[in-house]
Amino acid sequence: MEAGVKGGASKDFNISGEKHCSPRHTTGRGSGNVCIDHISLGCSAFRICPASIQTLSRDGVLGLWVLTSPLTRSRGDASIDTCRINGSRALDEGGEARQITDGHSVLSKPSPSREREPPRFIKEPKDQIGVSGGVASFVCQATGDPKPRVTWNKKGKKVNSQRFETIEFDGSAGAVLRIQPLRTPRDENVYECVAQNSVGEITVHAKLTVLREDQLPPGFPNIDMGPQLKVVERTRTATMLCAASGNPDPEITWFKDFLPVDPSASNGRIKQLRSESTPIRGALQIESSEETDQGKYECVATNSAGVRYSSPANLYVRVRRVAPRFSILPMSHEIMPGGNVNITCVAVGSPMPYVKWMQGAEDLTPEDDMPVGRNVLELTDVKDSANYTCVAMSSLGVIEAVAQITVKSLPKAPGTPVVTENTATSITITWDSGNPDPVSYYVIEYKSKSQDGPYQIKEDITTTRYSIGGLSPNSEYEIWVSAVNSIGQGPPSESVVTRTGEQAPASAPRNVQARMLSATTMIIQWEEPVEPNGLIRGYRIYYTMEPEHPVGNWQKHNVDDSLLTTVGSLLEDETYTVRVLAFTSVGDGPLSDPIQVKTQQGVPGQPMNFRAEAKSETSIGLSWSPPRQESIVKYELLFREGDHGREVGRTFDPATAFVVDDLKPNTEYAFRLAARSPQGLGAFTSVVRQRTLQSKPSAPPQDVKCVSTRSTAILVSWRPPPPETHNGALVSYSVRYRPLGSEDPQPKEVNGIPPTTTQILLEALDKWTEYRITTVAHTEVGPGPESSPVVIRTDEDGKHRPGLGTPVGPSPPRLGAGWLVAKR
Repeated sequence: MEAGVKGGASKDFNISGEKHCSPRHTTGRGSGNVCIDHISLGCSAFRICPASIQTLSRDGVLGLWVLTSPLTRSRGDASIDTCRINGSRALDEGGEARQITDGHSVLSKPSPSREREPPRFIKEPKDQIGVSGGVASFVCQATGDPKPRVTWNKKGKKVNSQRFETIEFDGSAGAVLRIQPLRTPRDENVYECVAQNSVGEITVHAKLTVLREDQLPPGFPNIDMGPQLKVVERTRTATMLCAASGNPDPEITWFKDFLPVDPSASNGRIKQLRSESTPIRGALQIESSEETDQGKYECVATNSAGVRYSSPANLYVRVRRVAPRFSILPMSHEIMPGGNVNITCVAVGSPMPYVKWMQGAEDLTPEDDMPVGRNVLELTDVKDSANYTCVAMSSLGVIEAVAQITVKSLPKAPGTPVVTENTATSITITWDSGNPDPVSYYVIEYKSKSQDGPYQIKEDITTTRYSIGGLSPNSEYEIWVSAVNSIGQGPPSESVVTRTGEQAPASAPRNVQARMLSATTMIIQWEEPVEPNGLIRGYRIYYTMEPEHPVGNWQKHNVDDSLLTTVGSLLEDETYTVRVLAFTSVGDGPLSDPIQVKTQQGVPGQPMNFRAEAKSETSIGLSWSPPRQESIVKYELLFREGDHGREVGRTFDPATAFVVDDLKPNTEYAFRLAARSPQGLGAFTSVVRQRTLQSKPSAPPQDVKCVSTRSTAILVSWRPPPPETHNGALVSYSVRYRPLGSEDPQPKEVNGIPPTTTQILLEALDKWTEYRITTVAHTEVGPGPESSPVVIRTDEDGKHRPGLGTPVGPSPPRLGAGWLVAKR
């Protein structure tokens, strides 16, 4: 797999060597003699390091450096690449030399040797007139072969003073003598610049004159505006200002770190502004500033009267250095087996980082083709899931980001669930994922083994531990776990079977009945609770003649393992209330509903499961189970309206259901039922309540009034029907209206008026027209009867008939388009 962004390369490169060779030349002495042990080639111009390099010696001899051991490629900042050649040699004179440049080669012949040259000055110092306390600088530079060394003397001796400083440049072939501060007369002298090499020696002289301020001639240069401290960002333009006056106009030059600034050597990047019309004549402008431009700058004004230096000012070039960071993180992908995917990774920083891809410890990006900033990894025919690491590196650090490529397939079955905790209503399980690749979530399926029915499912579980709640106590459950990914749901695990813990019964014993065996002994029977929540250890019977007292004060009777018992020593001709509960080892369940029994031998017990259900707005159906082992001859029913109505009785033959008719709509009734045997009437059941269904209102709205408020509007108001005629909850009103004499017999109707609203403004009516208006109240069942019609005429334009009245109080709010409604 290969990834990357390839671009063109510059043709420029630099060679440097160890020992005494110059930075631009790798040299050889004589024929085949090598002057360095190894060379380093600045090879950012090459996609790969070249195999050989043509060089030029100081003697003008072309040499060919041939690779005799592997090249190594080293990296520092993103802007630096070097190719290091170890164990190289030069070709003998007369041999062919091959130059390798970006993959192309040319043949060249060695050039003949040159004669050595004595020193020759290319920049000579000039006589200067300085001012006491100021600065003087003499610049001297020479050339020759070998390159000469330049020194400064005073009276034949090397200058030596704290105020005298020699600053060398051009590999000691140039030197600046700087004197600061100037003193008069001690510094006035003739200074000698000496250039010497192995061939010869030459000398040039320069005279320094130092004047006090009071001795300065007219026209002596003066610095009117000197440079100021400046901070500029790298690559931006920096301008160091300078303005000077004198007679004649002084020439302005610049020094940086005590060395002269030569704009001509900067390829136009550094220039001196010389416009006569600008106040910054002589300013130094530095375009595309670099770190090397940072330093201490001085402006120097020179004319025939003398030389004056400005105060120095520092220029700081701020280089933005930012550690690498990812601007586009590599994204994880899920792909089908054999699929293709591209992963993009982009990093930024200053310097810009190199970006490569790795899989584990393996480099996927070739070392000699590592792109800067952006790298796209192209994966084809991917069969297995894997992690790929994007590495961004610069001199300020190394960062990594991982993209996960997942080859899709259904997940494997998780490990068999392990039960870690049971309660009466929950089971906690854990399991092993069983999948090396990530899953989206897990699904738990479980089912009670004692009940038929569908499996219950818990989805979207993102951990490997889960508590299943809402279970039935003391019940056995079978549980499976399966995993889900983007493809789908995998196979289930092996099941685990476990039982929930016990709990107190959640329901009371069913169908509790009591009847008299004798005048003082009764037999009580019941059935097990629907929700025992465990093993029923026994039952407890509570009975009393004073049911209004707390159950804790009642008499009680315990039964271990039976569904019936007898209770004796009762008082004759009394009514007892009986309740029964079941208990497990955990605790007591709820009490059954109370039943009553008369201590009169032969009278029946209470009817069981007495229930009421609304059949219509005027009827309620009753149902029950008859008392056991009794001879029933009649049933007696007592019912009344609400809690305070008059109780009404009905007697009917033995049955298990009865419908009570002729009741009021939407009215609650209370019912009690008792069975009668030849021996007498048994105890009545507890009261059962039921409300009849709602009906339409049986009366219209009351006190309907209409007032013409203007020529096209009528205000209609009303009061609700009498409460006893609502027959349910009022849900809305409607107003119906039509003009008298209209050919259309169907009235218009405004529906959906809220039940809390009692007036409405009819608008957009015809002028001077009689209208017939009625109102209707509605329940959920439907509309009630119409109110008596009200006939009213709208006004004429601009006229209002007195006596009809107008709305009192604030104007009612609008309801919809064209309607005004006021609430009570």
